[in-house]
Amino acid sequence: MARVAIIIVTHNSAAEIGGCLDALAGVADVEIVVVDNASSDGTPDLVRQRGVRLIESGSNAGFAAAVNTGVRATTAPFILLLNPDAHLVSGLDILLARFEQPGAGVAGGLLTGEDGRPQSGFMARNLPTPATLIFEVLGINRLWPGNPVNWHYRCKANDFLLTATLSSVTLSATRVEQPAGAFLMFPRAVWSQLGGFDERFWPIWFEDVDFCARARQAGLEGWFEPRAVAKHTGGHSIRALSLEKREQYWYGSLLEYAAKHYHPITFRAICLAVAAGALFRMPGVGVRQGRKAIAVYGDVVGLALSRFFRSRKTSAGNGAGRV
Repeated sequence: MARVAIIIVTHNSAAEIGGCLDALAGVADVEIVVVDNASSDGTPDLVRQRGVRLIESGSNAGFAAAVNTGVRATTAPFILLLNPDAHLVSGLDILLARFEQPGAGVAGGLLTGEDGRPQSGFMARNLPTPATLIFEVLGINRLWPGNPVNWHYRCKANDFLLTATLSSVTLSATRVEQPAGAFLMFPRAVWSQLGGFDERFWPIWFEDVDFCARARQAGLEGWFEPRAVAKHTGGHSIRALSLEKREQYWYGSLLEYAAKHYHPITFRAICLAVAAGALFRMPGVGVRQGRKAIAVYGDVVGLALSRFFRSRKTSAGNGAGRV
């Protein structure tokens, strides 16, 4: 039996999946499965051409559901989630070694851009606090990226990696609350303990954050292992989304996360912050992109206010916590 099941979720990933799978050729002791969420660009054909196991969803079931499908279809004791735009550079043994540490629940590696520079602020983060989300939706983190809330959330103390030459610096693993979902490993036993990925986060965003949050609530630790490396372009599927879909999915999943993990009063404060932030964006977006863009943020305001007044529900078995 393979030691690691590598699960790759695709949706219109034809430009990326070939390179991802080619980089995995020759990696020992793994089983690879691609779960395709109704691609229309020929992605499944490219997977078949490489002889890799393919599961076709038939519809866009969402990232979380696709991950769960992939885990159930494999047997290896460890799972590696790998984005189709992430090309494995190192082996997996160094990442697997993290789970020799008692209490390790999730671990992620170093992600580098096409220029070879580490993707600081993305590859390792702390879990978002209510203040993090409020600062994010109000645009404070963009206007003042060095603020203490954003600094803590994006683990900016690790920014030395941006200027360090990897071959000249001795890097060591560090504990982090949220390794990036683009290159994320966890034991199958942890996935089972947590009840899998929460499929309410549809189709994308915050499902990996929620998984890491529930692992932490269960007393498990997250690790960032910079000696495990993947080259990552990032956002290939997101770039194809319209502004309307992108904002609908991101704000919808953000509010789902806040409803699940924060106290009802805190959640309602975040709803109001989302509505206020969308209102602030309307004039500038309208000038740049016209009336349709204004309507998009009007819909965001409506979504936030509807969640403000809606009764709060959480699904059983997914470890809903409150802050």
